[in-house]
Amino acid sequence: MAITIDSHITADSVCVARIIGTRYKVLHLAAEHYHYGWTAEELLRQHPDLRPEQVYSALAYFYDHHDELFAEMQREAAEVEAARERQTLSRNELLGRRLKAQRCRWLFTWTCMFRCRHGGTSASRP
Repeated sequence: MAITIDSHITADSVCVARIIGTRYKVLHLAAEHYHYGWTAEELLRQHPDLRPEQVYSALAYFYDHHDELFAEMQREAAEVEAARERQTLSRNELLGRRLKAQRCRWLFTWTCMFRCRHGGTSASRP
């Protein structure tokens, strides 16, 4: 059950503040404001689906709950860093896997197209 905090902000069942009628968490906009230095006007340019009153309410909520939201930002950053350290593959290895998968899909598609145009495999022909 959601709890309405003000006319633009609600808290969901796990107490995450969100902008009513959108998918945005207040923390998301607060992080962009804090880390990138984006003003309310820049947030509106970056998120044209939001209205000015929604952005200003989110920023007001951020400053009203600064310590709590800042601690949450730090927790999330620590989780990301821990996940990054657990990653055993390098970026180049991951890109190599992706390229190999793309080549396999291309080869499969090409083989299927060839079989369709030529009536199956050469082994099935008399």
